[in-house]
Parts: sequence; structure tokens; C-alpha cells
Amino acid sequence: MRKLILRNFQSPGDIVMLTAAVRDLHRCHPGAFLTDVRTSCPDLWHHNPHLTPLSEDAPDVQVLDCHYPIIHRSNQEPRHFLDGFVEYLNEQLGLRIRVTDFKGDLHIHESEKHWFRQVEALEGDCPPFWLFASGGKYDYTIKWWDAARYQAVVDHFRDRLLFVQVGENHHNHPALDGVVDLRGRTSHRELIRLMYHAQGALSAVSFLMHLAAAVEVKPGMPQNRPCVVVAGGREPPHFTAYPHHQFIHTVGALRCCDNGGCWKSRTLPLGDGDVNDRPDALCVDVVGALPRCMDMITADEVIRRIELYYRGGALTRPGLTGGRREEEKRSEEPAEARH
Repeated sequence: MRKLILRNFQSPGDIVMLTAAVRDLHRCHPGAFLTDVRTSCPDLWHHNPHLTPLSEDAPDVQVLDCHYPIIHRSNQEPRHFLDGFVEYLNEQLGLRIRVTDFKGDLHIHESEKHWFRQVEALEGDCPPFWLFASGGKYDYTIKWWDAARYQAVVDHFRDRLLFVQVGENHHNHPALDGVVDLRGRTSHRELIRLMYHAQGALSAVSFLMHLAAAVEVKPGMPQNRPCVVVAGGREPPHFTAYPHHQFIHTVGALRCCDNGGCWKSRTLPLGDGDVNDRPDALCVDVVGALPRCMDMITADEVIRRIELYYRGGALTRPGLTGGRREEEKRSEEPAEARH
């Protein structure tokens, strides 16, 4: 058996993609490898059955720094982010791995599923909730949507849906009213546990989006967890989106992203000396403080996409479950009544 240590120290979303590559390495080449990892997010590897502790100093261990060059061809080729590390491993190791599942490979232990019950025992029963993040990292401010629009979404569902706000302290996550505020209070592992219990997720293209797809769903839920993504025009949807998510993009609607995502980094320069303040890394079509592609996405559109999961019957919640008959009744009402 070949012994392999895979290394990558990028952001959590990238590491979720690497978990999928490790899964597919073992599915496509069963019994051929012992694998270990060195990454920036050890919490994402807990309970992973594909890992074996290996030493980088052992003479029979190969250490491989993992990349995904496929991203540079993402506007030209019909490939998903999940293919990135897989293609790289195939090229570096002479393998024939293929992607076997449309999500990352995160594992949650039975004891972790019961962790939430312990919280409820102390705090009381928790109603169905959605996880959301209102901002993101400073290196890619072009992914941020308007905090006031997130607030409008929360306000629309007030007393009908509970929103739990998450995000790391050193990122930009504006505080919202009427939510459970867990910003800066969850580790990656605790976020995985919360996602297991969440009905859905709302975010930009982010780690939270990847978690929504990768984390197992509770019994009684749809096969895939609902997620609404405010994506804009930065990334080509075929490269980033999951098929069961509501991925709100504007690729093709603007000249700056009429042939795929623009892949810019920041909306406006921050003056922090970061390489992403370069003119060629900045948005070319800004409306106020937003990229035009994000400004085009309204709070009403995000609300509509969340409600789709309830109107279609994938999710149920008092006051939100309507189905076809409710839509027919609304269509029969005078326009003034509907508005």
C-alpha cells in the first residue's frame, strides 16, 4: 500500500473539496493507499475513516502539496470545484480517480448528533432554524452582499423562521437584529454540529455553502439540505453551485461576466497593502458599496428562493407551507390584495 500525506493550508471551503478527493481516492482505488493530511482545518477531518496517522519523516511516505489548477480553466470547461483536487491527484500520482458524490466528505459521530439535545435540555427546545452569514473574508469583499438586505430577509420571516448568525471574529459579519447571534462563538466542529440540525443555510459563495451540502441531514429532512446562495457574477455557476441549492447568480447578465465569472477579489480597495487591492483585482462595475452583480439581487428574490423550499414541500413550517392550492388562491386575488 502506498503511503500518502496530502497537504493544503487554504480556506475551509477548499479543505471541504479536499475531503471529497480523499474519499474518491479510496473509492476508486480501494486498498491501494494509506492516507493522512496536513491542513488548516483539522476539525473537518474528525471521524474520517480514510485517515491513518503517518509521519512525514518516514522514508516510504510521499508528501504532496495539493492544488487545483482547474480553477484557471473554470470559465471554459464544464467542470465543478469538486474535480479540482481529483484532477491534480490523477496527474501527480498517475491515477484514475473520479468524483463519486456531489459534495464534500464530512463525518459526524452519533455523540455529536446528541450534543444539540444537551443544549436544548439547558436552554429549551429550539424551533427549526436556518444558519446564515452576513459577510465574509476581507480578501474577497466582492462576495459580500448588503447587510440591510439580509436584515430585510430576516424581518420578512420574523416569528416564522429562526435565523442563527455565524461567522469568524476576524472576518466582516455585520450584526443583525432578531437573530440568534453566534458570531465568533463556534469552532468549525461546532458549526458542523449546528449544520446537522439546521433546516437550511443562507450565505454568499462560502464555507457555509459547502457545509450545507457536505454535512449529513437529519431524519425527516430532504435528501439534501436546502441552501440559498447569493452568488452574483464572480464565479461560473457550473463550477461552484450544488444542484439542490438555490444559487442566485447574474453571470451572463453583465458585460463584465458575460463569458463566465469575473473572478475579481474586492469591490473597492481597502488600503491594507493586500495584493487584492491591485487595480486588476477590483470590481469594474460598482454601485455604491456593492458590485453591480450583487446589487442586482434583491431581498425579495432571496425571500422567494427560501419560500420555494416550503411551497414545494421539501420543508414544512407553520405559516410557510402552502403548496399549489395556496398559489392558486393568490392568483385569484385582485392584484391590490396580493400586494
